[in-house]
Amino acid sequence: MGDRLTAVITGASSGIGEACALAFASEGLHVVLAARRADQLDRVAAAITAAGGSATAVVCDVTDAAQVDTVVARAVAVTGRLDVMVCNAGLGYNGRLDETDAATMRHLMEVNYYGTFHAARAAVRHFRVAGRGHLFIVSSIVGRKGVPRMSAYAATKFAQVGLGESVRAELAGTGIHVTMVYPISTETGFRRAMVREWGLDVAGSGPRQSPEQVATAMVGALRRPRADVYPWRLARVVPAASALLPGLADWVATRFTRKPRT
Repeated sequence: MGDRLTAVITGASSGIGEACALAFASEGLHVVLAARRADQLDRVAAAITAAGGSATAVVCDVTDAAQVDTVVARAVAVTGRLDVMVCNAGLGYNGRLDETDAATMRHLMEVNYYGTFHAARAAVRHFRVAGRGHLFIVSSIVGRKGVPRMSAYAATKFAQVGLGESVRAELAGTGIHVTMVYPISTETGFRRAMVREWGLDVAGSGPRQSPEQVATAMVGALRRPRADVYPWRLARVVPAASALLPGLADWVATRFTRKPRT
């Protein structure tokens, strides 16, 4: 890829963010790792360095726009450039609408939507000046089709999609790429995070993928930019099925409902 590119990755301390950081670093990018847990960031940075890569760790709460701006500024200060922004930080939740209080909904929006908004805005401002860049927004397949007991979470993911698709249209023809990523249920620390935040643990069936599979698909889009990435290829049918056969899509969604673990 020529001169070393620089990527900022939010939520880089575990799961998809960590896998993406390792994969991008192996492609020769300098990765700037952003998340709240300093010890986990240092662990990921050490793994990248041990493998011959280059990384910078910056503690950041994506709900604070000033902290996100600081991460971007740090990336530019360390490497002189910013080429890629991965908006990945997120928080899950499981519960019926009538079980979800307003404070929970606001917190989910602050992390999942506003965290993406802050990072995307900071990056795009820089990309427009540079005349190049690549914005990745890690949404979810439930950003394409809502499922039972995930209305609050799905709402934040639909919001991400609306933001990303609109920004992509705004940037058409500029040389700045916007890629939406739609993972299915992924084997990460996501459930553990729900236990920490809400005291919730869930169980369910259905297809799953590894964080590494998501990261590999994102590397493909980094090499050859495209609008949408479905790491589990069969998930491509979800938007069409939801639009053309909504009743059937709802029925299928109920078959894979995540329910509280008892």
